[in-house]
Amino acid sequence: MSFLPISYKSPRVTVIGAGRVGSTLAQRIIEKNLADVILLDIIEGMPQGLALDLLEARGLELHNRNIKGTNNYAETANSDLVVITAGFPRKPGMTRDDLLKVNSKIVVEAAKNAIFYSPDAIFIVVTNPLEVMTYLTWENTGLPKHKVMGMAGVLDSARFETFIALELGVLPADVKAMVLGSHGDLMLPLASSATVNGIPITELLDAETIEKLVERTRKGGAEIVELMHTGGAFFAPASATSLMIESILLNQSRILPVAAYLQGEYGLNDVFLGVPCRLGSAGIEKILEVNLNDTEKATLHTSADSIVNHINTAKAILKNQ
Repeated sequence: MSFLPISYKSPRVTVIGAGRVGSTLAQRIIEKNLADVILLDIIEGMPQGLALDLLEARGLELHNRNIKGTNNYAETANSDLVVITAGFPRKPGMTRDDLLKVNSKIVVEAAKNAIFYSPDAIFIVVTNPLEVMTYLTWENTGLPKHKVMGMAGVLDSARFETFIALELGVLPADVKAMVLGSHGDLMLPLASSATVNGIPITELLDAETIEKLVERTRKGGAEIVELMHTGGAFFAPASATSLMIESILLNQSRILPVAAYLQGEYGLNDVFLGVPCRLGSAGIEKILEVNLNDTEKATLHTSADSIVNHINTAKAILKNQ
């Protein structure tokens, strides 16, 4: 009896930026056995050292995924998925918008280099200010809208769920909540639809407490920056991004809030904004339009208006460089 060899091509994910978010994401991807990883950074030796460190843990973590560090975009060729985390992190007192000038050039350069070697890849953007960087990535890669998205809502929703669970003393996995809009102070935590094992939080918490949790969610990233002094969050952002990657590579068609390009949905056009989407092997398979009350609609549109203004500012900055 003879056995024919089985041909298998491992999925390939490139992570651009080997800082705390990028390196932790690389760890998440290989230890969840999702794909092989190329970890790229401009600092010579750093991605190579991180990759070697992670390789040496393979036997201990019981997986056989490969990871390679590089400073050369040519080694990212034929990636199925590209994640851009490169850019300057926030410091105490900074908003995500303060990062606009410095990170626009970095992200555009990364997007152009990566798409040259992986023209069929799906792109996920993590760099802040999130929606603007996602728009610039989409514009400079020329990819169809369903193949470019930003990681925001998954992280913000996880924060909202965490704060609800802490307030009620319940298991975080029993809390379901969603945050839409921008990844910043104008985000829209949907308190009206948040539940604990199907029970609306409006039946478990008073309005004042709910508003307190909403405000803490809006400032969740800034709270960590202020506590750490030397940087921002990276564990939860990496986990949120890996969840998106998992849904895409395993074709799970999970409904997750991500920054997607809108063309008429929610009455908005030509803007990336956090909305619920179904993620599968093609990328964004469907944008879902949920019912919002008048206040929620107004908040979403205010979010979008702010993002459009920042997109125009970023374009002007790049044009004058």
